[in-house]
Amino acid sequence: MATEESEDHGHFLPAVRDWPRGYGEASWWPFVTAIGLLVVYTGASLYVIGRGTDLVSSSIGLGAFAAGWAVTVLGMFGWIYQAFIVDFWDRGSHNGGSSLRLGMLLFLGTDIATFGAGFAYYFFIRAGGWHTEYLPESGILTSVLVINTVLLVVSSFTIHWAEGQLQKGNHQGFIQGLLVTFLLGVVFIGGQIYEYYEFIVHEGFTLTSGVFASAFFGLTGIHGLHVSFGVLLLGILLVRGLRGQYDADRHVSVTTVSWYWHFVDAIWLFLVAVVYIGSVFGTEFSPF
Repeated sequence: MATEESEDHGHFLPAVRDWPRGYGEASWWPFVTAIGLLVVYTGASLYVIGRGTDLVSSSIGLGAFAAGWAVTVLGMFGWIYQAFIVDFWDRGSHNGGSSLRLGMLLFLGTDIATFGAGFAYYFFIRAGGWHTEYLPESGILTSVLVINTVLLVVSSFTIHWAEGQLQKGNHQGFIQGLLVTFLLGVVFIGGQIYEYYEFIVHEGFTLTSGVFASAFFGLTGIHGLHVSFGVLLLGILLVRGLRGQYDADRHVSVTTVSWYWHFVDAIWLFLVAVVYIGSVFGTEFSPF
């Protein structure tokens, strides 16, 4: 357990890396994150119930929803700090990085379940009658969508190229590719915020505008949070890379973040095909 100054570099650790004792790298931050997400879903459910019945106030649901996200963000911060930033000070990865790779694979597995539930909801409402009034007046297919899709697809190539340059020993190329990927992610987030602004402020298309709106903002919002999380990870990699923390033999966190980024890109393409493009088809459309 990191208790001495020489082990923690005088840096405050929000998570003790071998807690509970005897379990090596076990951490309680993933549990904090999971609890936060549980409260998020519970709050959303209470909000829906509160709007339709008198069993509970919808404000309680909103409060729980906000509190859940606060706990989730705290848990993700601790998780990122423990998995990526502490490693910066130690200049190494435990177990050759196998635990970090396994952790990322498990995380992506749970993410597939999360997005799967959202898409299942969309398919369920899409299988019934479908009318154009569910969509924004100006349409769901916009130039912002095209630009954002191109940016995210290109970013998959740039992070792959950056990782390849690192393995070839080209550190400058690695930094350049990582920086471009980071900037593309930032612009994508800006584009999604702009899209939300146009829909909500100018179109009056909000989360409560109907069943499609709830699916649209739910799926795109969750994806946007994942992109934001990925941009944060890319920023950490960039800072570490500029300090010479990576080389051809030491790049575990680069590899795991690359996996995550490719996953986010793949989900976006599926989301565009199913939610954006799929929404413009008529009532004869059925996903089953």
